[in-house]
Amino acid sequence: MVSTAQPGEGGVSGEMNIVHVAMIAGAAAMGGFLFGYDSSVINGAVEAIQAHFKVGAAETGFTVAAALLGSAAGAAIAGSMADLLGRIRVMQIAAILFAVSAVGSALPFAIWDLALWRVVGGIAIGIASVIAPTYIAEVAPPAYRGRLASLQQLAIVLGIAVSQLVNYALAASAGGSARGMLGPLQAWQWMLGAALVPAIIYYLVSLLIPESPRHLVRVGRVAKARTVLSEVEGGDVDLRIEEIKTALGSEYKPRLSDLVGRAGLLPIVWIGMALSAFQQLVGINVIFYYSASLWQSVGVDESNSLLLSLFTSIVNIVGTFIAIGLVDRIGRKPLLLIGSAGMAVALGTTAFAFSHADVTGEQAALPFAWGAVALVSASTFVLFFALSWGVVTWVLLGEMFPLRIRAAAMAVSTATQWIANWLVTVSFPSMRDWNLTGTYLVYTAFAVLSFLFVLRFITETKGRTLESMKL
Repeated sequence: MVSTAQPGEGGVSGEMNIVHVAMIAGAAAMGGFLFGYDSSVINGAVEAIQAHFKVGAAETGFTVAAALLGSAAGAAIAGSMADLLGRIRVMQIAAILFAVSAVGSALPFAIWDLALWRVVGGIAIGIASVIAPTYIAEVAPPAYRGRLASLQQLAIVLGIAVSQLVNYALAASAGGSARGMLGPLQAWQWMLGAALVPAIIYYLVSLLIPESPRHLVRVGRVAKARTVLSEVEGGDVDLRIEEIKTALGSEYKPRLSDLVGRAGLLPIVWIGMALSAFQQLVGINVIFYYSASLWQSVGVDESNSLLLSLFTSIVNIVGTFIAIGLVDRIGRKPLLLIGSAGMAVALGTTAFAFSHADVTGEQAALPFAWGAVALVSASTFVLFFALSWGVVTWVLLGEMFPLRIRAAAMAVSTATQWIANWLVTVSFPSMRDWNLTGTYLVYTAFAVLSFLFVLRFITETKGRTLESMKL
């Protein structure tokens, strides 16, 4: 085998090698697709679920956010499961949970039953959110790791976009409403059940990709690890095996207790947790979980609100492609700073636009001019998030921790992300009813704080090997 070419260097063999790795990484990123689809498909069903079960904003918010509680639990256990069972086996467990959740969510008999199945799907999301970036980081050559790790976020945003497209198509087929009947079920039930299809695909592709070479070395399967490394990296494979062994500390198995130092959690773990929290506290998933009901709350009809949600998802995809093109060129830290600054301005503008809504009783309407401003600023917020925090957070979490603690630290950081996501998601319906402008000003404040956090605490990791990361 030949060594992988560096960016800008030639070699047909090197290009074939990276294509092979990209295919492996893309298959692993199917978990990200399900992550995006399963977490955001609820967007088009929120109003229909609330009407079907005759529940208020608080119950609705809890049901939407229930998946995030499961996600936190799934993320917390994914690292230890991955070290015990292997990365591929854990992907397969996640695929099965996705499938079970899809069927159960489509056929709930009560609001609490739906919330329960959302928790099951959330566990799968949490597992996928840990295992995909971990696996991709472990099979990717350093020179391409940022772009390959970005496939996880690309898969997530594609999953979000497909969920919005499916929602719009099903609602249109049911007479323009998620409450309309399609055969024996309402449209919103088909929306939630459609996740069964990508879940099956995820399981099948997991049968076709190799185990992580770093996990193989950890469990003593060095010969197999050598074969995989030859396929994905080439070069001096024996040297790479020794680097991995050294970094692992003689087949050391990480524990959560290894994240604790003399003064509490290790500083690098706190940074990972804060990075994860800020990604959610800017309110991005309010857009992907509630945008349809958000636009309806300011006077947009249901069909057009679903179309606006689809448009936002397309903006998300565009931003993600921009990030993929830049993350290995200008680095992780500059992208985060650009994103934080852009999000702060966009969120502040959105808050100002929503302050011009005309409210009469429980009905609200946004004048056309301010509605246009709100749409542009909200879309700009999504764009800046997608080209920065959406991609870079996952890239950094997959590579910033020393290999000795990576699985455990990744689990804690990702669980933190899901808890922050849950707090934002469960609180939004009540906060929106309280004061929509004030809610967006809170998200603006977190965007400003995220800029200061990156400036002070984030260290650039572009081009470094995983084994070079130190405490």
